[in-house]
Amino acid sequence: MTTTTHTQTAHPHVEVLRAIYADLQRLPDYAVDDIVLHRADRSAEDPRVCRGVQAVLAHEQALVRLTGNTLVMDVQHITANDYFGAVLGILRAKHPQEIAMPFCGLWRFEGGRITEHWENAYNVAELQHLFTPPAPRTSSD
Repeated sequence: MTTTTHTQTAHPHVEVLRAIYADLQRLPDYAVDDIVLHRADRSAEDPRVCRGVQAVLAHEQALVRLTGNTLVMDVQHITANDYFGAVLGILRAKHPQEIAMPFCGLWRFEGGRITEHWENAYNVAELQHLFTPPAPRTSSD
């Protein structure tokens, strides 16, 4: 019988992902200019892709603004290798309503740089509801 022992040294991409989840503004430091983001609210009919580091950063900043700057990605686990990284945690916000939802961020790396990111939320419909602005009130309300 052969046993393989793995060391506990974290892959460098773990540190990259840890830095990004601690401060979303660091994304451009680690991503290629033409990064592709697959939004959590995507569907087969409408893939909702953001292309380019500025578009991806704008999307993330918009999510933070929509929660009145209360959005927190409470990271529980990060794993990575030369090709992929996965981040598991709880997405939390207090505005416009309180929410705590599991998420999984999947990241693809090429040559040490992030080239692609898939947002995955446990309950996409609930997440969409959180980020949908309320309908304007009419005079008959």
